[in-house]
Amino acid sequence: MIHFAWRYLVRYAIGLVIAVSAVACGQRAGVAPEPVNTENLAIVSDGAADSLLVDVRSDAPGIRVALRYATTDNFTASPLPGYEGNHAYLRRPAAVALANVQRRAEREGLGLLVFDSYRPVRATQAMVEWTEHTGRTDLLRDGYIASRSRHNLGLAIDLTLVDLGTGAPLEMGTPFDAFSSAAHTSNATGAALANRRRLQHLMESEGFLNYDQEWWHYSYAIPNPVRFDRIIR
Repeated sequence: MIHFAWRYLVRYAIGLVIAVSAVACGQRAGVAPEPVNTENLAIVSDGAADSLLVDVRSDAPGIRVALRYATTDNFTASPLPGYEGNHAYLRRPAAVALANVQRRAEREGLGLLVFDSYRPVRATQAMVEWTEHTGRTDLLRDGYIASRSRHNLGLAIDLTLVDLGTGAPLEMGTPFDAFSSAAHTSNATGAALANRRRLQHLMESEGFLNYDQEWWHYSYAIPNPVRFDRIIR
């Protein structure tokens, strides 16, 4: 009985140390962002958006940006509402963390290429409407398109790695927005898997967490998130 109690106390002490360490380390502890029902969050004014969202290149001008949803080069074959410029925005803490990722990558001869970051609410709604018009609501069911997106919070980003010398994207096994199990982060081999893990290591080193069904998708957690519908210009 005494032996059992001692084992229990040891386990409790270890758990307490881990919990305290996680709180102290905050975002870097790798704690998953708590689920957020974004539909319950208010959409703030454009003025508030301007004060809270930051261009990711403001602290890291070496980051490349090619917003797919501002062009026809995306799964809908049309620019999405709210995308009128090629500028990537995030909430300030996430933008600072991304700048640190870029600096880490540059030390390895690499850089970041952003496909999408902050996404206006109207664009998310247009994606959902597209699935309904085309009979592809399976993409909602299977988790490839979200009706409640952390992109609307300025806390999610889609990106890849490029070679700094050539600007060429690294081999990742599938293109961006590949709606199949082949895009699941762990579902690759050889160079593609190594490059996905390289991106994951860089991003998670600065507090981002990967969505395991999409190798390109990462999110960041901050207290009290809000939604935005500010047009990207």
